[in-house]
Amino acid sequence: MSGGAAGFRKRLERAAERRSYRSAGISAEEEAALDALDAQERDKRRKVSDAAHAEYLVRDAMAQGEFDNLKYAGKPIPGLGESYDPDWWVKGLIQRENISGLGPAAILLRAEDAELDGTLDAQYTEQQVRDLLQDFNRRVIDARRQLQGGPPVITKTRDVEAELERWRSRRAARVAEVPAEPEPERSWWQRLWKGTGQD
Repeated sequence: MSGGAAGFRKRLERAAERRSYRSAGISAEEEAALDALDAQERDKRRKVSDAAHAEYLVRDAMAQGEFDNLKYAGKPIPGLGESYDPDWWVKGLIQRENISGLGPAAILLRAEDAELDGTLDAQYTEQQVRDLLQDFNRRVIDARRQLQGGPPVITKTRDVEAELERWRSRRAARVAEVPAEPEPERSWWQRLWKGTGQD
């Protein structure tokens, strides 16, 4: 600890000691002497520069271990050498919180188009598939109008009837892949009732 910081700590300790004397009950003369010492301490504190005070606080925090195990200790600070981006905090929030559904329509539609077959395969009826495709096509056309700005939309609309046919063929292939369930074993009384168990 530097000499200035050590002296500052001693002054703080003396002030705390004087306050404890006052609370113990002292005479008026002693009270006046303590007031004079307090005034001297205040004068000394005014003379201490802000830099010395800040240095003391930092060194004290280091001694107490406040700077141990910091998140980026020994690692590069992310985004330090990049150019200034006015939306850096929004992008950081989206990445940290894993928020989806925000961004330019062109990018969102491109991501949705990549996952559309899986979304369609999760539907049970042709009407659900048809409604999803019509909604997707409507949003692609709205985004192409560029009313909200942003990057150009390169996502193509989907032919509803062709996609329905592909959905039917994928569904039929999944049904064909499912193995037939084995016939459950008959209980002893069913075998006795129907015969030896061989049909």
